[in-house]
Amino acid sequence: MGILSSVMDKTVPPSFTCPPPQRSTLREAALAHLARFGTTRQGLEQVLLRRVARWAQKAQRAGDCAESVAEHAAGLHSVVSAVVEDMVRLGAVDDAVFARSRVRRLVRSGRSARAVQAHLAAKGVAPQVRGEALDMAVGTLSAAEQELCAALVLSRKRRLGPFATEPATEDEDDATGTARRNRALGVLARAGFARDVAQRVLEMQHEEAEEWMDRLRAES
Repeated sequence: MGILSSVMDKTVPPSFTCPPPQRSTLREAALAHLARFGTTRQGLEQVLLRRVARWAQKAQRAGDCAESVAEHAAGLHSVVSAVVEDMVRLGAVDDAVFARSRVRRLVRSGRSARAVQAHLAAKGVAPQVRGEALDMAVGTLSAAEQELCAALVLSRKRRLGPFATEPATEDEDDATGTARRNRALGVLARAGFARDVAQRVLEMQHEEAEEWMDRLRAES
């Protein structure tokens, strides 16, 4: 009898003062999150795992056995994975669609390809998917043209180059002009833009810069 009781104790789920989330609960939470936010497979998994973690903390504060709570929470990880897979099969989560949408938004906000890559990587988007998104996200613009447009967007935000509020004058001495240019190059470099892209932007006339901005708006 003692052996049978021991086996049953391992197979029957423990009762908790604070009920743990069920698969149906996690599925509803996933759908609610996706109704409000675009996310990746990894992003949704993190959202649901945080929900499990909050339950575990609440259960322990309520006095439930910490070891039992931790064991049950670990078991819920596979349930979370199954719910995420359900959302992928439904098409509610699609890393490629997310990546293309996010690339368009980030390019329009002045983010370099390097910064976009880092952002998508942090979201759990695979390298190949990131590359494809950068190649085809903004209309017919090539990857190099997207990078130029993004650098121009940042330059407009920071009032650099063709968008400078105080353009260089003929009587400006070489030291002042060099310092101004170096500061602008530094801003673009820290944002992840290559030196040749930064130089092209800073040497561009205002009219040409506006033409590129118009094309970015049209392609987006």
